Amino acid sequence: MPRLVLASSSRYRRALLDRLELDYTWTAPEIDETRRPDEDAVTLAHRLALSKAQAVAENYPEHLIIGSDQLALFEGDVLGKPGNFATACANLKRFSGHRVTFMTGLALLDTAAGRHRVVHETYDVIFRTLSDHEIERYVARDEPYDSSGSFRMEGLGIALFERFEGRDPNTLIGLPLMQLCDLLRDAGLDPLA
Repeated sequence: MPRLVLASSSRYRRALLDRLELDYTWTAPEIDETRRPDEDAVTLAHRLALSKAQAVAENYPEHLIIGSDQLALFEGDVLGKPGNFATACANLKRFSGHRVTFMTGLALLDTAAGRHRVVHETYDVIFRTLSDHEIERYVARDEPYDSSGSFRMEGLGIALFERFEGRDPNTLIGLPLMQLCDLLRDAGLDPLA
């Protein structure tokens, strides 16, 4: 059994982790992702990432477990997954012509050593000015109902943007690989070894 575990059911996160060419397994964590009263974005992203790793830890006592969670931040609001067509369209109408920050919490839980590290990475997206028709057509085609920010960067969503700003574009997909490599090296698993 691989020593590395991805606590996520996201095929996008798995595709990103595949790029590191490490042997790993994945499992879907079951956690409550409800935001707590007065919980700021950083605290929420950290809690959810670590909770995902901890939710599967009992089944992996000698492993490095990756937990990750992404939030969209816009005009003081913390936005999660839209869930439906109307909410996705409403979000994209708000974002049109504006900057939206995406924050991904990343946890690495070492169950053998009994320790963990949690970090976060941000990445900014600047949306083009979008017409209602473009927004509705995009949402109908890509159905980004389970994606923070109401778009899929991995799909047709690229047509929505003017530009990006940030350190690691993988953050936008939900797994900041540069920080993950740092955490893995610190835990004794160097992707280049």
